[in-house]
Amino acid sequence: MNRVLLYALLASTLVLQAGCHRQRIKNTPPAATLSADTVAISQPQPTTTNPAPPDAVTTTAPIASTTLARPGIDEARANVAEIDFTYLTAKSKLSFKNKTQDISNANLNLRVRKDSLIWISISKLGIEAVRALITRDSVEIMDKLERRYAVYDFPTLSRQFNFDMNFDLLQALIVGNLPLPKRPAQKIKKERDYLLLRQSAGKVLVENYIGENDRKLKRLMVTEQPTKNALRLDYEDFNMLNNFLFPYSSLVTLDYQSQADGQFYQTLIQIKHNKVELIDKDPGFPFSIPAKYQRN
Repeated sequence: MNRVLLYALLASTLVLQAGCHRQRIKNTPPAATLSADTVAISQPQPTTTNPAPPDAVTTTAPIASTTLARPGIDEARANVAEIDFTYLTAKSKLSFKNKTQDISNANLNLRVRKDSLIWISISKLGIEAVRALITRDSVEIMDKLERRYAVYDFPTLSRQFNFDMNFDLLQALIVGNLPLPKRPAQKIKKERDYLLLRQSAGKVLVENYIGENDRKLKRLMVTEQPTKNALRLDYEDFNMLNNFLFPYSSLVTLDYQSQADGQFYQTLIQIKHNKVELIDKDPGFPFSIPAKYQRN
């Protein structure tokens, strides 16, 4: 991995944009919270057992130092990436918002074969609008309403959106694992009930907020220093899934500068899982582009 993927979930953003660009499943934004130039999705209020970590972070000693106690640091780094599975399936509600689109409470069907495939189906009012298949090399998207499809590779997407993308980071963010599990923490700080692990790769800074008691990643902040492109991902509503704590709610905030027009944009993605299963049996990944579909 040469650089951190700033916006791993932009792959799903791209799925939504490419498949729903004609806004066939568009909803009217609530007037009280949204305007033409402002994007907002209300975050769930933090509970007393999962307070939001502070935004301000101070520089502390390197992890290599032996003069300062680091309670739980090794355990946190080891355990936060320990959600393991063969196949993952989820039925969820999806809300997506950028300056031109607003999709609320769409049905999201998600299937993952570990380290291999991510399958996505998005529907509204019982009608499937988008189906996508993400492999280690490509992203294929079908717009089933317009009978069109698109095929991308990660290098092309990285150039288009001005940051690097890959499969592994997208998978990590879906299941709530550390995005850079093999990279040591350059900076560390204990703050309230959280451990902050700072990591870097090239010009990208990754800040991982980890619960000190449950060793789960609660917030991820990724910033590319030259462009100030940024991703913030908040995990909430943790519940037991098999033997793992799994986040049943996540809110992604993407702030990025478009390479095409130089303008800054914000995209919000909120996912609330209704049912998640870790299984050993292949759930199937049906994906076949009809011959009559036109390629974008």
